[in-house]
Amino acid sequence: MAAEEKQKKNQNKEEEADILVRISGQDIGGNKNIYVGLTKIRGVSWSLSNAVCKKTGINKVSKIAELDKNQIEEIEKFLEDAKVFEFLKNRRNDLETGESKHLLSNDLDMKKEFDIKRLKQIKSYRGIRHSFKLPVRGQRTRSNFRRSGIAVGVKKKKK
Repeated sequence: MAAEEKQKKNQNKEEEADILVRISGQDIGGNKNIYVGLTKIRGVSWSLSNAVCKKTGINKVSKIAELDKNQIEEIEKFLEDAKVFEFLKNRRNDLETGESKHLLSNDLDMKKEFDIKRLKQIKSYRGIRHSFKLPVRGQRTRSNFRRSGIAVGVKKKKK
């Protein structure tokens, strides 16, 4: 009896692993917990994933494969217009609009790229550091951030 039950559990786990659920344009494996699986979406942090689970009333330790279409739509709707605290949002006090919003996947990448281009265009310190591919946030450059092709240390003489 015990061997048959183990086989059934293993078979169920394999079926869950094969299932991919698409949430906000990201494929997530069915064997992951909802709490962990939501963090696979670009722009969703652990704290936002926890907030999604609490606000939608979904148990965060249940598997992603167990979600039905209504729950998936509810999660996507919540992620589109996140009604959470300001500090959980990834785009606070936007320069163009002045409002706080939460961006996901490609929108987040585009905004980040435009921000870096703007910094380069106005020739700010951060923009100059970005253009030279150097660290922006004050890290030391003596031993790290070396690009390939630049000699490090003492060279051996060629014979």
